[in-house]
Amino acid sequence: MKRILLIVGGGIAAYKACELIRLLRKRGHTVRCVLTEGGSHFVTAMTLAALSENQVHTTLWDLKDEAEMGHIQLSRGADLVVVAPATADLLARMANGHADDLATTLLLATDKPVLAAPAMNMRMWLHPATQRNVARLRADGVTVMAPDEGAMACGEYGPGRLPEPEAIVAAIEAALAPAARTLSGRHILVTAGPTHEPIDPVRYIANRSSGRQGFAIAAALADLGARVSLIAGPVALPTPAGVTRIDVESALDMAAAVDAALPADAAVMVAAVADWRVEAAPQKVKKGDAPPALHLVENPDILATLARAPNRPPLVVGFAAETERVVDHAAAKRLRKGADWIVANDVSQDVFGSDGNAVHLVTAQGAESWPRLPKDEVARRLAQRIADALQAAR
Repeated sequence: MKRILLIVGGGIAAYKACELIRLLRKRGHTVRCVLTEGGSHFVTAMTLAALSENQVHTTLWDLKDEAEMGHIQLSRGADLVVVAPATADLLARMANGHADDLATTLLLATDKPVLAAPAMNMRMWLHPATQRNVARLRADGVTVMAPDEGAMACGEYGPGRLPEPEAIVAAIEAALAPAARTLSGRHILVTAGPTHEPIDPVRYIANRSSGRQGFAIAAALADLGARVSLIAGPVALPTPAGVTRIDVESALDMAAAVDAALPADAAVMVAAVADWRVEAAPQKVKKGDAPPALHLVENPDILATLARAPNRPPLVVGFAAETERVVDHAAAKRLRKGADWIVANDVSQDVFGSDGNAVHLVTAQGAESWPRLPKDEVARRLAQRIADALQAAR
């Protein structure tokens, strides 16, 4: 049984906190609630108290509680602090260290892990300010779930819905049961992001990879104790804690960095490497009457080269971005490249830059389809499968 401190933010999704409390208590956890002023417009303290069977805290200025430094006791007396729903405003105040009400004060004072489940309009979620705040929180060690995608109370459709209570409970229990460091002593190589192939000093050929899935996998492997070398194409993402990052630009740069990072116990080749490069012009190509012809040269196949190298890692995992017959194309790619596993996804939908992914794990034994999950959860599942495979091989 664990002690959960639940901060209920202001937003229409606050009503889901009631079901979240019920599910947590059904699993044997105790729940204490902090109801923000905004949250009180959508759900009452009486309701939360009845469901949690505990006093609900609403203000920093309670004479009885604060005479005993109640906000400090609340912040230290839980095993996990959960913010649900975490509105754009609340995430911003968390990221910037505000302490102007009970919720933000105890979040600043806590020495316990924090998990936030965002809920807001899709434009608010996608706004650069919110994305900066989320990146800062994650870099500070806060677990920020990816919001669900769907219809919203405002009538719009997109990412920003509060994850369903069952998904929040799963994330809570994962946070409460830190993974065994089953990859301690292992070195794992991860590639992530796109490559940029220069046309001239100003222009380049690239693709739409955001690097988020690869960075999430690097973080999940490091959480299991691995020594992770992350070879990253040009992306503006924070380096995961405990990960060694090597920044590269082109496919040739990435191929050299992969070779230099060996030996490794496993390689997870997530990067979307450009298939071709251009014979780059030394000076900017000026705009003329007709566009210049681009002479394309095939880039080295980093995955296939690694899979056939004399110092090949015992486990080589490739990725396949497909738009049709996803599993069939991934199975063929696994054999053609010589990889042990291929993780394939359908990129004809909204995948690049999003927080969710639905993948198929293709191995010699067949294909296993996973439901659409937050990219962090995809990463955790894959990292655990890698750990299990290396342990079995040992």
